[in-house]
Amino acid sequence: MTNPGYQQLVGHRDVVGKDIRHAVPEVAGQGFFELLDEVYSTGQPFVGRAVPITIQRTPGAEAEPRLLDFVYQPIRAPDGSVTGIFVEGVDVTTVQEALTAARESEQQFRSLAEAMPNHAWTSPPDGQLDWFNTRTYQYSGAAPGELDGAGWAAIVHPDDLAPAARAWAASLASGEPYEAEFRLRRADGAWRWHIARAIALRSEQGAITRWVGTNTDIEDQKAAVQALADHNATLEREVHERTVELMTAEEALRQSQKMEAVGQLTGGIAHDFNNLLTGITASLEMLETRIGQGRLDAVPRYVEGAQSAARRASALTQRLLAFSRQQTLTPRPTNANRLIGDMEELLRRTIGPNVAMEVVGAAGLWPTLIDRNQLENAVLNLCINARDAMPDGGKLTIETANKWLDDRAAKERELPPGQYVSLCVTDTGAGMTPEVIQRAFDPFFTTKPLGQGTGLGLSMVYGFVRQSGGQVRIYSELDKGTTMCLYLPRHIGEAETDVAPRDTPSADYRADGETILVIDDEPTVRMLLIETLHDAGYITLEAADGPAGLKILQSDVQIDLLITDVGLPGGMNGRQIADAARSFRSTLKVLFITGYAENAVISHGHLDRFMQVVTKPFTIDALREKVRAMIEGAL
Repeated sequence: MTNPGYQQLVGHRDVVGKDIRHAVPEVAGQGFFELLDEVYSTGQPFVGRAVPITIQRTPGAEAEPRLLDFVYQPIRAPDGSVTGIFVEGVDVTTVQEALTAARESEQQFRSLAEAMPNHAWTSPPDGQLDWFNTRTYQYSGAAPGELDGAGWAAIVHPDDLAPAARAWAASLASGEPYEAEFRLRRADGAWRWHIARAIALRSEQGAITRWVGTNTDIEDQKAAVQALADHNATLEREVHERTVELMTAEEALRQSQKMEAVGQLTGGIAHDFNNLLTGITASLEMLETRIGQGRLDAVPRYVEGAQSAARRASALTQRLLAFSRQQTLTPRPTNANRLIGDMEELLRRTIGPNVAMEVVGAAGLWPTLIDRNQLENAVLNLCINARDAMPDGGKLTIETANKWLDDRAAKERELPPGQYVSLCVTDTGAGMTPEVIQRAFDPFFTTKPLGQGTGLGLSMVYGFVRQSGGQVRIYSELDKGTTMCLYLPRHIGEAETDVAPRDTPSADYRADGETILVIDDEPTVRMLLIETLHDAGYITLEAADGPAGLKILQSDVQIDLLITDVGLPGGMNGRQIADAARSFRSTLKVLFITGYAENAVISHGHLDRFMQVVTKPFTIDALREKVRAMIEGAL
């Protein structure tokens, strides 16, 4: 009798009822038949493990070698005699091959691990290390087996043990590769940095069967990194010290250049103002002399001489204020194309017939918020400079455009990114050297012959444009001409269609007894203001400083207009007095008088309602007309 397993082993042949030697003849000579005979004769069972056998497992095929685990168990009669044998056999060829391969693989791994220059170790899935290569024991001085389980912790630096254990536990839980840096104690007691790495080996089903890891000595790398860090720290310190030295030297140079510029500026101012003051004082002296002589026919000539010099002095101060960005501006929404169109006839007359002028206005040009009068002066100034750069004639082009400056373009022009209107004046003249371009905006710097230029033109243009939130750039090349470009911020809204008419003094105007408070710390100016207002029919009150003026404002006296200087002694400036007075005289009209645009005057870029500004020096007629317009509510 046979079962299906035996039939599979012998190749499903018909063996039942046959003598064993005839049923599987190819087994003859391999000892199996002899063992059967021995079991029959002795009655002793036999057990074989992985016994080699050559057997024909497929009909008609060659016999093949296999490995069998088998048992020969005698079957006994009641009297104890052997009447048969129970044969049990299992083909263990595949299992034995796998075990052999595993042993060979294990041997190969251990041979490789022993040959490695690093520490090598293994662990079952539970994380209890169970094998280390010889190099690990040589390094640590531990006896074989001492590092198994949790014993490895004995050679890890106490400060590094906890983070290394946490990383190992995390990898055991997730199956992710393990990596940690820690110091390991050498046999001589020295600590050296190592990096440990381990990966999980998995079965075909994905289960972790083993962990294989290594420890690599990184002490030299750590030392190199620390040396580099120390070097960088030293270098950083040296760079800082050198930077401080350079900044100190740069500050000294800047101070030297500043003093040079101040010297040049004061020298230029002194030269021009001495000329102007000579004209004023000499005219006044001659006026006094002629009046004493009774020669009144000469009086108008000397009055005009003094007034002319004073007007030129006023123009000079305005240029200086423009350069310093302290002039008082009256910005209005302006279309640059329309402004140039209004100026075109004047510009053509100014540059003369030898220079061809072309105006290229951009279609759909954005408006810009600008002081129209100052922009006209700037354009005229640039055109005159362009004309002077073309003594033998040439071409002058005025061009406008809308510009959208991105971060890079804005940074190049030292402006915030955004939308701008460009106004460029280009000539075909001599051009400028880089050195001249560098100094072109310096006050009193000029390349023109002595007596043909003040050196304030371009500095005035630059200061005005910068004060208006824009920028000026010079693009020039020797013998190929120059382009001067103004970049003005775009105004969102419509440009004014008409230019506001200029004030025209009314000589026959008489006031109706309105009361005006004048606050000014300069006695001469205050006296002239009071007399001018008296002559115009106004009632006047006066104060020499802020606190005195505020006391008058706090009284019950009727005040129709406050005229105050901006810069005042006594701890309060003109704007502070006006704001204080507005707290109890909410509709008080205020006219500020200023020699320059102090920040205290303008709030958020504009004056409040019922406030105006007049700049020194001013004419009596202009002041009288400004006062009349404010009193009547025209401003």
